[in-house]
Amino acid sequence: MYKVYGDYQSGNCYKIKLMLHLLDLPYTWQPVDILKGETETPEFLAMNPNGKVPVLQLEDGTCLWESNAILNFLAEGSEFLPSEPRLRTQVLQWQFFEQYSHEPYIAVARFIQFYLGLPDERLEEYRKLHKGGHKALRVMERQLEVTPYLVGDRYSIADVALYAYTHVAHEGGFDLAAYPKVREWLVRVAQHPRHVPMVD
Repeated sequence: MYKVYGDYQSGNCYKIKLMLHLLDLPYTWQPVDILKGETETPEFLAMNPNGKVPVLQLEDGTCLWESNAILNFLAEGSEFLPSEPRLRTQVLQWQFFEQYSHEPYIAVARFIQFYLGLPDERLEEYRKLHKGGHKALRVMERQLEVTPYLVGDRYSIADVALYAYTHVAHEGGFDLAAYPKVREWLVRVAQHPRHVPMVD
């Protein structure tokens, strides 16, 4: 059985929770409090020297970290990861986009508002993050005008990766009214029969 070390409110951790449910895989969850410094303990750093959640511990005790890498590991051989090279590369393309052009803006703005309560000293940074976040949402909107999912007509880990923070973007002050295809996609993803919410 897998063991996940994570924060239920973290989008990166939610990716793993959602993927495990989509694949109907048993797991246990070990809560980790980021704000209390629990990712900086010697015990945690022995699992992930980068000091971040999520961490997936395998049955033999070895650990995997970086949420999108874990998604690829879990989805290997399943319907959620195409075997055809071009489609698989497109999945990776969206995962790299998520980590470089989406998460640094939408997730960080959410952290400042949802976790920290929008302190005055970070308001300027928060406003600048919105510019990058809306650019990322426009990229997604353009793709979803053409295809129902980010990689063609099938739900994949590309969708899992980007759903995680997009569906809570409002908690970072992002209004999705201007992105009708993104909103339709959010509903489509949530309609999967094995879908689970971020917090039960």
